[in-house]
Order: sequence, then structure tokens, then C-alpha cells
Amino acid sequence: MRHCRLLPLLVLLLFSLPLRAEDLTIAVAANFSHAMAALVAGFEAESGHRVQVATGSSGKLYAQIKQGAPFVAFFSADQAKPAALLAEGLAKPGSDFTYALGGLALWSNRPDFAGMELERLQSGEYRKLALANPRLAPYGLAAQQVLSNLGIAAKGRMVLGENIAQTYQFVSTGNADLGFVARSQLVNREPAAAYWPVPAELHEPIRQNAVLLVRGSFDQQQAAQAFFAFVRSDKGRMIVKEQGYDVPDREQGL
Repeated sequence: MRHCRLLPLLVLLLFSLPLRAEDLTIAVAANFSHAMAALVAGFEAESGHRVQVATGSSGKLYAQIKQGAPFVAFFSADQAKPAALLAEGLAKPGSDFTYALGGLALWSNRPDFAGMELERLQSGEYRKLALANPRLAPYGLAAQQVLSNLGIAAKGRMVLGENIAQTYQFVSTGNADLGFVARSQLVNREPAAAYWPVPAELHEPIRQNAVLLVRGSFDQQQAAQAFFAFVRSDKGRMIVKEQGYDVPDREQGL
């Protein structure tokens, strides 16, 4: 009977012991790379764990996960791909949540376009329009919806980036006069950029979901859960907001 009374105490002691430092590799949608760097820095300082980040389009990262890439978590730019990984048994049931709500911006790096981005787009006074590939990147799909809702046909003048980071490069280098980029890419830009913030009603919500994957050791899985807890904490939510994203109410997924 004495041993039975001691067992709950031993279990509590076991799970209260600090985790040893682990190395984690996580997959992160390209649009969230800067925000993730800030989250990782905060988490590593508090936990002692080390996080390596692999970035790319959500579609490409999803394909790599299916092919056995050694990621323990996936921060997608949409909800569909984490849901697919759950359905395929490659992610842990119940681990998915919305970590950020993305926004679009129509931007040009040309001084003569500043403050006139929408007017230039509607009048057709541009050579090339950049957007992320709608088949690979949720921000590209949202941009396609914006064009459709505005009644603008840009076929033949569109430059498709593999992800939103490449799309940003097309505009910043002048290879495209205009481009639909993530609003978060412009928030902390120096010097400050002029852009048209795309109204949310012109496209479906860009709900970015994360999910724990089934790969990794037990200790790595525990550390990944700790990282998810940090992202969902008040400090983590503040970092996400500072990087130009919105976050859902807690009862809606964060």
C-alpha cells in the first residue's frame, strides 16, 4: 500500500525534471521566416534547446515531409497541408493550431509607383506583376483571388515566384514593377516601404497552421511541444504581432 501511495509522487517528479537540451529541425513557410527567427531566439534563450529552421514554399516542404525529411514540426502558410499530413498519419492528432493570420500587400520598389500601387494595377501601367505560385503558396492563391475579385486580367504579364520570399525578390530587384507580397515582409523594412494593404475581404483568410510531425526521438518530441507552448504563450503571440501578423483569439486556435 505504501508503494501505491509513492507511485503518483514518483511520476510527478519524473515529469517535473528539466528536459535535456535537444536539437530540433522544423519546416517553416517562407513568408514566416523573419518572425520564426525572432521566436526561435526567444525560445532558445529560455529553454536551452536549439532549433534549426528549413524554409520554402508550403507545397515544397509538404512534399519533403512525405518523402521522409527529418522535420519534427511544420509551420505551414495554410491549413490544408497540415490537415493532409494528419489524414496521412504523418502528424500527431490534435497537435495542429493556427499560429498566425497573414495579410497581403501590393508593393512596388519603384519611387514613381509609391502610393499609386492599386491605380497602376487597375490601369495596366506596369510591365510585370509578381505573385507566388498559386499551386504552391497560399499567398499566391490569395493574390489570384484578389485579381479575380477586382476583375483584373494580368495573364501574360505575371511572374510566379516559387514562394513569397522569391516573389519579394522579384519586386525588390525591379524584375517586376508590382507584386503581391506578405504584409509582414514590409513591416520592418528599412527604409519604410509604401504599399497598398489588400483588404481582407478580397481573399479567403490566410490561416497559417502548425502541426507536430511523427518523426524524431521522444526527447525531441517533448522539446517540440515546449516550442509550440512558447509560440502560443503571451510572449510568443506578441512576437508574432510585432512581425506584422494577426493572431486569432485563443478559443479560435492559438
